[in-house]
Amino acid sequence: MSDTRIEKDSLGEIEVPAGAYYGAQTERAHRNFPVSGIRLPQRFLAAVAMVKGEAAAVNEELGIVPGEAARAIRQAADEVVSGGHADQFPLDIFQTGSATSTNMNANEVLSNRAIEILGGVIGSKKPVHPNDHVNAGQSSNDVIPTAIHVSAYLAIVEQLEPALTRLADGLQRKAEEFDKVVKIGRTHLQDAVPVRLGQEFSGYAQQARYALDRLAAAKPRLAELPLGGTAVGTGLNAPPEFAPRVIARLAERTGCPFVQAPNRFEAMGGKDAAVETSGALRTIAVSLTKIANDIRWLASGPRCGIGEISIPSLQPGSSIMPGKVNPVIPESVLMVAAQVVGNDTTVALAGMSGVFELNVMMPLIAHNLLQSIEILGNASRLLAEKCVEGIEANRDRCEELVEKSLAMVTSLVPKIGYDAAAEIAKESVKTGKTVRELCREKQVLPEDELREALDPWGQTEGGIHAGGGGGG
Repeated sequence: MSDTRIEKDSLGEIEVPAGAYYGAQTERAHRNFPVSGIRLPQRFLAAVAMVKGEAAAVNEELGIVPGEAARAIRQAADEVVSGGHADQFPLDIFQTGSATSTNMNANEVLSNRAIEILGGVIGSKKPVHPNDHVNAGQSSNDVIPTAIHVSAYLAIVEQLEPALTRLADGLQRKAEEFDKVVKIGRTHLQDAVPVRLGQEFSGYAQQARYALDRLAAAKPRLAELPLGGTAVGTGLNAPPEFAPRVIARLAERTGCPFVQAPNRFEAMGGKDAAVETSGALRTIAVSLTKIANDIRWLASGPRCGIGEISIPSLQPGSSIMPGKVNPVIPESVLMVAAQVVGNDTTVALAGMSGVFELNVMMPLIAHNLLQSIEILGNASRLLAEKCVEGIEANRDRCEELVEKSLAMVTSLVPKIGYDAAAEIAKESVKTGKTVRELCREKQVLPEDELREALDPWGQTEGGIHAGGGGGG
């Protein structure tokens, strides 16, 4: 028995693996683009299949696709949505820029699987045709950007937002737990006036909350779907009621507020919503970089670093140095953030490739946008679960560094003047004595007044906005 079959398209005949659900057009694209081995994400392919399934239901209602064929297409589409037939989508992301190859890949797979369900012969295009039935009322040019929006929206809702919420909540709990821990502040990597550890963590928690706000701001444009525009936005070959009905079904199925794009020419010719969303992801990556970097620096040591906090020990950190443990989760987050910033640059450049009625870098946008959402979600969850929730304050170390700091002299300026305070700081550097010890020696202030002026806690309450998480 032959391990291939002959399929035919508008360019002629071509051999296809005998057991494949895909057909001639997919096989040609598979041969044409052996570029990276990177395939489009399953979530994106599931969104394409979801569109096809709901389109089949509407086309049955409109009398365009026979009921038996439409129901078989829907069954096949649901199988793909659930992760089935993943090996039937072999195409590289670096393909035709409209992703026509991937749209036809989906059409062929759903057609042949539907034929199989109905007891027909795979490859016959009967009784389910990939173009006439599966693709009815559609074009690659409106299906693919629709799938980008649907898959990205769902990934944000199902993966990224829950992870960021968990991270924000975890950081806020630490802000409250650490609100009584006074430590030295740092600016320019140099000692600054005291701050509460809880205040620092309240800043991190706010960054995570703002990350959620930034996603919420971008989501309304992402919810706009260009389906119904077909080839160039005019809707040729699609009944006027087709797209609104399909989009309504997608919204009901997913629970997401999908609507028809108010201007399909914008939604198909430009990819501004994807670029905007990617920009929000970039900002979130920058926020996570700040949080992860601070945590690993605050935990540096354990003997010769800052050591104001301890983070969970997860694995040995060296193949040569016994006992060494590294801040592996923060380091992983930093790499994710770097990747997301790079992905954003790619999405922006790809978004600039909209010419006239079509963008011709849509597979690249889909890959980078969805990867950024996925890895940011995973990194945020791991940072919360494996790092933040286990952070402990090293209170003695915090107190020690506050007392040794030259910046303690700052609170004396209103009482003895800047110049006199500066002299004390210089002498502290020279002698190694603390600011408190020198002030007592020089009797610059009565003891009770000195104690009040050098009280670290009081220095963290110095202004109307000085309060932090929990005890602000």
